[in-house]
Amino acid sequence: MAGAIIENMSTRKLCIVGGILLVFQVIAFLVGGLIAPSPTTAVPYMSVKCIDVRKNHHRTKWLMPWGPNHCKKLKDFDEAVSRQIEANDIVFAVHIPLPSKEMSPWFQFMLFIMQLDIAFKMDNDLKENAEITLDVSLAYRDDMFDDWQEIAHAIEIRKLKCTFGSPKTVESEGRHYDCDFLPFMEIGSVAHKYYLINIRLPVNDRKGINVGIGEIKDIRLVGIHQNGGFTKVWFAMKTFLTPSILIIMVWYWRRITLMTRAPVLLEKVIFALGISMTFINIPVEWFSIGFDWTWMLLFGDIRQGIFYAMLLSFWIIFCGEHMMDQNERNRLSGYWKQVGPIAVGSFCLFIFDMCERGVQLKNPFYSIWTTEVGTELAMAFIIVAGICLCLYFLFLCFMVFQVFRNISGKQSSLPAMSKARRLHYEGLIFRFKFLMLITLACAAMTVIFFIVSQVTEGHWKWGDITIQVNSAFFTGIYGMWNLYVFALMFLYAPSHKNYGDDQSNGDLGVNSGEELQLTTTITHVDGPTEVYKLARKEAQE
Repeated sequence: MAGAIIENMSTRKLCIVGGILLVFQVIAFLVGGLIAPSPTTAVPYMSVKCIDVRKNHHRTKWLMPWGPNHCKKLKDFDEAVSRQIEANDIVFAVHIPLPSKEMSPWFQFMLFIMQLDIAFKMDNDLKENAEITLDVSLAYRDDMFDDWQEIAHAIEIRKLKCTFGSPKTVESEGRHYDCDFLPFMEIGSVAHKYYLINIRLPVNDRKGINVGIGEIKDIRLVGIHQNGGFTKVWFAMKTFLTPSILIIMVWYWRRITLMTRAPVLLEKVIFALGISMTFINIPVEWFSIGFDWTWMLLFGDIRQGIFYAMLLSFWIIFCGEHMMDQNERNRLSGYWKQVGPIAVGSFCLFIFDMCERGVQLKNPFYSIWTTEVGTELAMAFIIVAGICLCLYFLFLCFMVFQVFRNISGKQSSLPAMSKARRLHYEGLIFRFKFLMLITLACAAMTVIFFIVSQVTEGHWKWGDITIQVNSAFFTGIYGMWNLYVFALMFLYAPSHKNYGDDQSNGDLGVNSGEELQLTTTITHVDGPTEVYKLARKEAQE
């Protein structure tokens, strides 16, 4: 009778916790959908053609497109020809942001892509596989009357990929090519109020620089930055979730250390998963509001990579530890074939990220995709990581199949087992199926919301209510994986309650060899988990 009362309390507790987690999950989606604005904003910029007759002085003289000290402007290149102004004396100037506005550290990052307006002309046609050379400079200031301070200067080469939809005849002169967008610049912080970009297209017929690139009419930029309102909501979520996961981690590890045995492998992996989740949650981004930390994008990628690698490793080890008759459990070395591809794939993606965003810390105009060698290197890293990911999922599917085959075999022999042994295996089976269901639901929701965010316009409008789909995707999925880790540590924390004599070794009715198999799983004679207690209740009923 006392055991039934305890099990009823455990069941109610699980139901209450499950309901609370579901409420928090809904809140996470609603915070992004109803409170936060769209995650990013795209701002188009049209460059202004400035005249700079001072040769080799562009590093010390910055040309402003507007304002009290604006440059001498050209309306178009026909005016330049009539005034005998050379191409090397023309600078394309872009001021960020637009007039009467300021940038803010809450924008977090700036990403720019370039579009060239190239007109067809019979005597200046665009050659196949043409490359354009850009002499670009970036500067900043925090007051409209301060001097510009240089951030970066580089000479970059971009490949032009353009198509022309009409026959190349005299009648088609003046029509524009359809050119792909070009990667231009990425900065990992927005620490200043004003930015200035000066772009030159140096021409050198002898060296073949900027020859055969067609007649460039204009240079357009599209700047993308994170919305300040979304940043504040995102920081608030991180600030709230960090202590939540830390508290459950301390509680979980304290439960384990109070046991008379050493922690088993699955317990250690769950704790490591909690550490990696905490590493993502810690809101170090708050410091980016006051400091010019351009490495925050790279740091964020590394944090996410560690978490995903730990999550994939956990799924493999979780399946392996639930192969109930496997002798090589509770040892990390027994999973080297499955964990190896995860390590190799993660390392390849890390090297790729260092080659891209790592270099951008010194040169924000750099892109690994702009050269043949860089493209081949990047594709090699991505392909190797993709192969490792495919191998991982093959191993995972095989292990899941083995576990379910084991489960089917055990279920057929459950009635012949002693009560304690039958309850033990029923606990393992219920726990595995329960977590597999939650895992599949989390993975499915991640994929579904990602697809929805890509195919929709970014928001849904129901009457007077506007739901930001993209923001809901970010906050909801982020909250979901936090709740997933929270639930793991709660459900798999050992219990220290006394359930009577039926939990003693003698009543299990198994020999020492069988007992060794039982203790290599998370459910130990020192105390069952919350899910195991729930399984006992269902088995008794």
